[in-house]
Amino acid sequence: MTNTFVISDTHFNHANILTFTNFKNEKVRPEFSTVEEMNEHIIERWNSVVKDNDVVYHLGDVHFGKSQNEKSNRSILSRLRGRKYLCLGNHDDVYDPILREHFKKVTFWNYLKEFGVALSHVPLHESTLAEARHGKETVNIHGHIHRNAPPSPRHINVSVEWVNYTPVEVSELLRR
Repeated sequence: MTNTFVISDTHFNHANILTFTNFKNEKVRPEFSTVEEMNEHIIERWNSVVKDNDVVYHLGDVHFGKSQNEKSNRSILSRLRGRKYLCLGNHDDVYDPILREHFKKVTFWNYLKEFGVALSHVPLHESTLAEARHGKETVNIHGHIHRNAPPSPRHINVSVEWVNYTPVEVSELLRR
């Protein structure tokens, strides 16, 4: 059986993410003292739930340091299980060859008809979600806002900080 997972904002090899704060001036990732520790934790959590034949939609901001961290970024992405698809984030480069090698498809957004959800990096505007899809309003699964609360009940934040650094099954998110 194939499962469909979502996750966002891994920020692999992004040392400065360890100093970022949210709107309440709290560190976004206080759990980690080094970027290597963060990278390994996310890889471990990812592979603890995703199997090789599962599908994972990464909702952007995959890694940093395209040229200076090329070898490490390639290694990290090759270690992550599943068939990976990417919705580009504001820190992703559409022309990045590492992303093109490790993701089956790279898009700006995606609509999963079987779940009735729109996938994006940033939260979509309320008016977009109000448009009826198959007789019900669309839910937006997104990232980008890290430890900040989603803007409405129809938004689900899957930034790694909100999901314990672990990909979450779409069906499980919708049951919550």
